[in-house]
Formats: sequence, C-alpha cells, structure tokens
Amino acid sequence: MIKKILVSQPKPSSERSPYYDMAENYGVDIIFRPFIKVEKIPSLEFRKQRINILSYSAVVFTSRHAIDSYFQIAKENHQPIPEDMKYFCVTETISLYIQKYIPYRKRKVFFSPTGKIEELTVIMQKHKNEQYLVPLSDVHDATIKALLDSKKLKHTECVMYRTLSNDFTPEEIAAFDYDMCVFFSPSGIASFVKNVPEETRQKVIVATFGPATTKAAHEAGLNVEVEAPTERYPSMTGALNKYLRDLED
Repeated sequence: MIKKILVSQPKPSSERSPYYDMAENYGVDIIFRPFIKVEKIPSLEFRKQRINILSYSAVVFTSRHAIDSYFQIAKENHQPIPEDMKYFCVTETISLYIQKYIPYRKRKVFFSPTGKIEELTVIMQKHKNEQYLVPLSDVHDATIKALLDSKKLKHTECVMYRTLSNDFTPEEIAAFDYDMCVFFSPSGIASFVKNVPEETRQKVIVATFGPATTKAAHEAGLNVEVEAPTERYPSMTGALNKYLRDLED
C-alpha cells in the first residue's frame, strides 16, 4: 500500500501539476523535497576550461540546471547567444524550460520523443554539421560523450554547475515514513544512501527516471519497482500513475 510518496524535486510552481491530480485520484500524500542542490560554477572557473560558447552552433541540455547555468554564464561573460543557436533537449519538459530565457521556436528547439538520449542522437544526426556544446555537472559519467562519439558528432563537454547533497536534518530522518521515493539522478540516489539509514531504505519502494539513475539505484541495493521513461510512459508521472492504478486493480 502506497500512502506517502517523497519526490526528490522542488515543489511544482503550477497548481496544474500532474502530481496533484495523482494525489487526489489515489489518495496519497506527495511531498517534494530535493535530495540535491545545484550551484553554477563561478565564471572564472568556467573560463579556465577555455570554452568559447560562441564557437558552438548547438547546445545539448540534459537538465533545467544546465539551461540556467548556460545562459547565466553566457551573460556573465558578455557572450550574447545568437538567435540561430539550436538547442537539443533530452525531454520535452526541459525544452519548454528554455522559454525562461528565449522565445520558443520549434525550428531551433528539438527534444527526444521518448525522453532517452539515444533517441535524441537520432535527431542530432540529422544536424551532423553542427558543433555541439554539452553543459554538464561536475558529477557525471562518460555515457553521453561515448554515445556522441559513436555517432561521430562533433561535440565538446564542459562543466557548468556543481551537484551537492542536500543533507537531511536529524529531525527529518527521525520522521522519515515514506512508502516510496522518486529519483531523477544518480546524485539523488547517492544523497539518499548517504542520509537515510539502510534499515529505513530497505522498506522504501523506489521509482527512477533515466537509465543512469536506475543503474545507480540497483547498485545501491534499492527496491526499484518503477522505471521511466518508457516508450509508453515517457514521463515519471505517467509511469507512477500506471503503478498506482495497477495496485488498485
């Protein structure tokens, strides 16, 4: 029985979030509490990487944090982003977030239809002459680089932000009574393992978004019962809805 779910993301700004519909439809409490916090690296530190943003004709975004950091660093370094810059995003949600900084135009914003980086590279190959810049966290693996290398795409990775554990207080640990935790990054999994005692972790059902997150959860010995994205359920809320609906049947 799932009665209380912890989502390791900030609380949605819109009251129309699918999470609220889910809470009402299935009678569950959904709490939002980030397991990680993100900081843009200082501009001086970025410049040491010798990356000229304007040397690239396209950017690959794997998170909203990457978008924030990219546009903030460009502004701090007085590098106005050309109007013809192209943006390739892992999910549609990430692509829509670009509207925070620029007008959204479909002719220059692309996203994976399944939420998987592999599907995004299929689209990128149709723009094989682009020079791709890939903003990343300081905590990342070589999966994306290896994949882009295998597709013979011209790309450069750079660190634009840091991912830090958003540690729990002793009071939060003492009151930890969630039936399910939802994760979106390997860093979130690492924070969970760091902060929550193993005895408590083993009682929690885990939902993961993305293959890297799922791999980290399995390696940590967590009870993974929900995985997204899938072809049928490209969003986490869609996958959670199916899981909760199946429990009621």
